[in-house]
Amino acid sequence: MSGNNCIRMEKLCYSVGGRKILDDFDFCLERGVNRTILGVSGAGKTTILKLLLGLLIPQAGRVYIGDVCITGRPESTFSEQRKRIAIVFQGGALFDSMTVGENVGYRMFEEGRLSEGEIERIVLEKLSFVGVEQAVNLYPAELSGGMKKRVAIARALAANPDYIFFDEPTTGLDPIGVYNICNLMQRLQAEGKTTLMVTHDLETAFATSERFTFLHQARMIFEGTETEMRASTIPEVQEFLQPTEQSLFV
Repeated sequence: MSGNNCIRMEKLCYSVGGRKILDDFDFCLERGVNRTILGVSGAGKTTILKLLLGLLIPQAGRVYIGDVCITGRPESTFSEQRKRIAIVFQGGALFDSMTVGENVGYRMFEEGRLSEGEIERIVLEKLSFVGVEQAVNLYPAELSGGMKKRVAIARALAANPDYIFFDEPTTGLDPIGVYNICNLMQRLQAEGKTTLMVTHDLETAFATSERFTFLHQARMIFEGTETEMRASTIPEVQEFLQPTEQSLFV
């Protein structure tokens, strides 16, 4: 596979306050392969997303978006590459002072490349895809948690990215909300989008991903399919899949 068809980390090291978050870490997200990163709280899963986007700078190693190394470069020099990626943040990260429609169209309005009419058409199209077109004139405070997540997905889709990152997309949702998010992710994948998710929700992970990366003590200790993961003899992986009394307060 050519470098243009993946996002990757090479020998990445990242620490905060002397604590290693990632140590000599290699990772590759190939186009068309939907992946989930698993690990206990604080393992560094969300940090990986931020490093892949260039929002954090590693102490060592490199991040590539396609063939372009973004490490150590000003954001303005890789803005076109980063447009290939969109992220759905855990809380939705909607602008409270803007309507749903304005949130979804914000990036397009800022770029100024499309007419107002074309932007409105795209906004309604993406809101319809996630099933919340009726909320176009509402404000985030008027939405349920599940609706906020769906609006955040619509906003991500408006940029027509190749890759969509999901940061704990089902946190705080009821079973219906979880079902809706899983269904949306599966529909996106069917349309050719590549998804990368970090989550603790194993049911969602197994429903929406083909491959799994398990992070433990700053390193990848497992990479493979669900079948391979369930069959793994790595103690930390098995404890995560099936906690026991020994897992209490760990």
